[in-house]
Amino acid sequence: MKTLNFLVIGKNQEILDVLKRIIENNEGWKAEIQSDENFCYDYIKENQVDIVLLSSGLEEQFEKDIKVFCENLNKEVKVIDHYGGGSGLLKNEVYTLFPNLQP
Repeated sequence: MKTLNFLVIGKNQEILDVLKRIIENNEGWKAEIQSDENFCYDYIKENQVDIVLLSSGLEEQFEKDIKVFCENLNKEVKVIDHYGGGSGLLKNEVYTLFPNLQP
């Protein structure tokens, strides 16, 4: 089974903690959480990241910039705008990007 590595970015630590727990409740899914936008660019360049998950509280310009950054990398990094909706919605968003992983 392929491991999916998430970088979850947001400003609400409680929400980030919940997202990390939800993500890591799935076999083969790993999450790094981050509230410092400046840290994210280097992290994505230096680590295996499959999904950048954008959570609440981020500035609109940062969201635009990180999407462009991910699109211009020489590796496949998907970006999901996720602002709630529960674990079922999150799984659906992930399986839409990676349909071959769907159980």
